Amino acid sequence: MADHPITPRATDYAQWYQDVIAQAELAEAAEVVKGCMVVRPHGWAIWEKMQADLDRRFKETGHQNAAFPLLIPQSFISKEAQHVEGFSPELAVVTHAGGKELEEPYVIRPTSETIIGHFFAKWIQSHRDLPLLINQWANVMRWELRTRMFLRTGEFWWQEGHTAHATHGECQEEVVRMLDVYRDFCREVMAMPVIRGIKTANERFAGALETRTIEGLMQDGKALQCGTSHDLGQNFGKAFDVMFQNTAGEREYVWQTSWGVSTRLIGALIMTHSDDEGLVCPPRLAPIHVAIVPIYKTDEERASVIECARRVATELRADGLTVKVDEREGMKPGAKYYEWERKGVPLRLEIGPRDVAANTCMAKRRIAGVDEKGKPMKETLGLDDIGVGVGRILDEFQALLLQRAKERQAKSIISVDNWGDFEVAFAGNDSRFVLAHWDGTTATELAIKEATKATIRCLPYDGDVPGFPNLVEPGRCVKTGAPSTQRVLFAKNY
Repeated sequence: MADHPITPRATDYAQWYQDVIAQAELAEAAEVVKGCMVVRPHGWAIWEKMQADLDRRFKETGHQNAAFPLLIPQSFISKEAQHVEGFSPELAVVTHAGGKELEEPYVIRPTSETIIGHFFAKWIQSHRDLPLLINQWANVMRWELRTRMFLRTGEFWWQEGHTAHATHGECQEEVVRMLDVYRDFCREVMAMPVIRGIKTANERFAGALETRTIEGLMQDGKALQCGTSHDLGQNFGKAFDVMFQNTAGEREYVWQTSWGVSTRLIGALIMTHSDDEGLVCPPRLAPIHVAIVPIYKTDEERASVIECARRVATELRADGLTVKVDEREGMKPGAKYYEWERKGVPLRLEIGPRDVAANTCMAKRRIAGVDEKGKPMKETLGLDDIGVGVGRILDEFQALLLQRAKERQAKSIISVDNWGDFEVAFAGNDSRFVLAHWDGTTATELAIKEATKATIRCLPYDGDVPGFPNLVEPGRCVKTGAPSTQRVLFAKNY
């Protein structure tokens, strides 16, 4: 592992982000494949935990997993006009295979609405076949010009839900339901508060009637779109002739949704919780919950200390925790502490000869206060009930991270009524969550972005913005002065 210092956030936030990824061994650039990344085992373990929790939630809401081809006939992409227009610049196209030029090129999937629509048309005949609730875990390719690991890369990993319904009302209920699933996951597992809302027409998914989003606040004040849920209406149903016979015996087009989150959530985790010492990982997503560092000087001490550390690890593993006993020789304890801190392990236990004799260990949380001498605070845990003590600390740490993120979010949100204050909020590299009136036109939306680099993140749900329970109120557009019926959420974004 690289051991150069992590660039402080206050010095260079973008470099800090890259340093945390490198020091925690989460991922690295795939130099031989432009714009792509290699997710290393420590990073993939976080994604696996995200997958497992989300997959459980999807299945509890009635969805089933399936797998569809990576390659999509180019003609499929062209069938839905808005869809092809939205994705054309990002498409990677396969023109040759088996040493021959293909009769029709294939597109490496940027998303799967089109090919899934083709198979939905084969599977759906009657109202009895509905709703059809499908999810796919997959990799996708979008040829991005400017990349940043986890946040925007040519290839990334995600899940994409695709559903078909008999009525628009059922379709809309699904869109709302799945956005709420994402919101709950972010709060309960990632310890990250998000704001739900509806995207503007300009920010809407290509081919959708409506896009709903969850927006997270990163430590630098920028927003990160963490998940989306789309009402596709009948657009893809008509493009791929997905029809069913309703209860009256009439043929009509299905109503469809799609929704997804990706490995971008790992970037959100990093920028929500981590600090200048490295990765900070919520216990519910930590690849390693507890690192145990044995401390000894002689071979005799080593035998008893290692035996005790292994016994503690076995007990904690029986409680469902992932535990690493760091038995590496030739490394001082301080070097081990340094590595586990950078990798975001929530709790470190130190066991030495005195601890073995006293049947205790010293516990150091990843985020801890300092004592009167300025050293990180540690606490003594008894080994007889080590599972209880460790469980308490991990629960407290999970709650602490959520509380810190909620407080940061609340402090960042302001309401602005004039253009001068709006410009100040986004001066230079500054960003925050700004609630302001907007006249509802794309022209004004784009003019604000051109002037400040701030975008409309969403039209927030009432009650989702801390301190601002009622956003639907008459006012004047912060840019044009034209009438407005509600405040919308602005921020610079990733």
